[in-house]
Amino acid sequence: MEKLRDQKRDKMTTRPVERLICGLAVPTIVSMLITALYNMADTYFVSGLGNEQTGAVGVVFPVMALIQAMGFFFGQGSGNYISRALGAGDRESAEHMAAVGFFTAFAVTAVLAGITAFFVSPLSTALGATPLIRPHAERYMRWILLGAPFMASSYVLNNQLRFQGNAMFSMFGIGLGAVVNIGLDPLFIRVLGMGVPGAALATVVSQFLSFCLLLIATSARDSLRIRIRRYRFEGRYFREIFRGGTPSLFRQALASVATALLNRAAGVYGEEAAIAAMTIVTRLMQFAGSALIGFGQGFQPVCGFNWGAGLYGRVRRAVLFCVRVATAALTLIAAAGILFAPQIIALFRSDPEVVRIGALALRAQCAALPLTGVTVMTNMALQNIGKVWRATLLSMARQGLMFIPAILVLPLFWQLNGVIVTQAAADALAFALALPLLLSLLRLLRRGAPGTAGTAPSGPTV
Repeated sequence: MEKLRDQKRDKMTTRPVERLICGLAVPTIVSMLITALYNMADTYFVSGLGNEQTGAVGVVFPVMALIQAMGFFFGQGSGNYISRALGAGDRESAEHMAAVGFFTAFAVTAVLAGITAFFVSPLSTALGATPLIRPHAERYMRWILLGAPFMASSYVLNNQLRFQGNAMFSMFGIGLGAVVNIGLDPLFIRVLGMGVPGAALATVVSQFLSFCLLLIATSARDSLRIRIRRYRFEGRYFREIFRGGTPSLFRQALASVATALLNRAAGVYGEEAAIAAMTIVTRLMQFAGSALIGFGQGFQPVCGFNWGAGLYGRVRRAVLFCVRVATAALTLIAAAGILFAPQIIALFRSDPEVVRIGALALRAQCAALPLTGVTVMTNMALQNIGKVWRATLLSMARQGLMFIPAILVLPLFWQLNGVIVTQAAADALAFALALPLLLSLLRLLRRGAPGTAGTAPSGPTV
């Protein structure tokens, strides 16, 4: 067993970083794309029911983003620490952190979901539901809240397994659940006639299955086992979760707020058709972004292990490789989105107004899509090496510091067109912030001796 662990550490700190990242990124890209695909499947099957039902999925999306935010907060927070601890050779602390991250996430999410269940109706209105959309959104949301603890915990396990270098286990657990979701959607929505609640139930069932599979995967020979007796209610573990997870929490939570504001702004112009169009575009861009996130997740364990081992040159080489590959790939995806925008939107809804608004929004967002490679990769690198404040600032930039003022101001001048260009404007402004942070990070790594919190070659308490 100890030999296997030493072999993994040697692999992560000696093999060419490009090969390591690609090897780890393939399963994470697949799992992220499958996850995004079954989110799109909900939208696709529900869209056949009408604009109101399609809009309901978009209205509840911020709630799902918050559940995901909790999972990424505890998963990324504990996972970042775990990778640095394993890189520094401290497996015992890594095992304690795995238990703390998992059990705390499950408990906190269960409590928050229980409280939220009492406020489903006013929350639906606050998230942008029109009178026609609200009943569908409320039914959808109640099912989602029921499965919230398992959904968040799945993200925790997924991240912890990745940061240990076990991306294949992560892919299998998430992927099989996603396949089940895609199969259950038409069964529950159409065959059984459940409508919108059927889509939510399919999501909950598939997430519970992923939860079970990922929990089983932690029992593999070279994985950290999740055991309640390894739980330690100690401040240092919670501090590290906050350090490593806060950027993800802000990023996901602000994405929830941004989607709610987008729905409310779109609803002013065309009511259900505009909300339906923006819902479809949001899911499509989430699909494109998932490939980027999956690629970055292949980079993170390589970054963490090598940072923990003090191999800063390898970290710099990995960052540069990821930025270049991500930018090139996103440029190709953006070109396809711009060329075929109407046809892509029409796959979901044939309503001419939905297609018109959706095509404009998709083209606008694709125009700025290549810039997001720098933003996301810089954010992941800063978060992974413990540069918590810079990472948090950058994670807040796109969906918060840049998007929220834009969505409040631009529609005042350009009405619906202002809503449509807001996402692209936020991406461009976030890139302007990310680029100097990236250059500063590269200079720091080139010097080879950061000498700040987060180094951890002597131990994981960074």
